[in-house]
Amino acid sequence: MLVILSTALCALGRETEEQLLQRIQSEQNPVKKAKDEIKLANLKFTQVHDAYSQGHIEAGIKLLGTFVDTLKTSWKFLQESGRKASKQPEGFRELDISLRENGRALQDLARTVSYFDRAPLEDAAQQLDQMRDEVLHALFPGGNPRTLKGSPPPQTTSPGNPPGVR
Repeated sequence: MLVILSTALCALGRETEEQLLQRIQSEQNPVKKAKDEIKLANLKFTQVHDAYSQGHIEAGIKLLGTFVDTLKTSWKFLQESGRKASKQPEGFRELDISLRENGRALQDLARTVSYFDRAPLEDAAQQLDQMRDEVLHALFPGGNPRTLKGSPPPQTTSPGNPPGVR
């Protein structure tokens, strides 16, 4: 099955996992390296989805860990690049988009599997959401942190009032 998938990806003009890994190893530009990690993570997500869809939950969990680690590596490359995301957003934008899309896809996938098999998917989605918060803060350093729907807005205090008093 995996051979058919990688052959199909080559036919569509997409890189295989091996090609991406080789390019990541040889690439010196951290932004290009991060973008290739994002492509690799998207490929890994396809494998996660396929494993869960075929009922191979244990294999899906292992692939899920690799998928999340790949996105974390992309974020690490961007952080270590020395670039200021708010001034030079290339790479950071792509990571933000990937985190958002993959987070939603994980939530969708979690709804299709047994309740007892959902926890790893929900944990991964939460990790991606936390990472996305960090990326958004890097892109928009002066903005307020994002809040989840239904949660109270962050409390603000004035200089003369102690916290909790408005």
